[in-house]
Amino acid sequence: MTKNCLKIFFKTSTSALFERIKMKKLLITFIIVLFSSSAFAGSCNMLIGKIDEKIQKAQELRDAGQKAHEEGDHAKSEELLIKALNILKS
Repeated sequence: MTKNCLKIFFKTSTSALFERIKMKKLLITFIIVLFSSSAFAGSCNMLIGKIDEKIQKAQELRDAGQKAHEEGDHAKSEELLIKALNILKS
């Protein structure tokens, strides 16, 4: 009788232990996925800022190039517009 009780006790305690381990692994995996995705989301604002800076520099060069074109200085206009294009390409 005691052997049967011990077998039942150890079977339930070991299966409960394995269930706890499975749950812990699942919980840890979930937490890692949750926080890693939010970490990557934080870089979006940095990328937006970099793009805005490049657009602003290119726009300034474009405006200066257009002004030089209107004033008849086509060499300077081409130089400025090529710089603006290179900023957008990089």
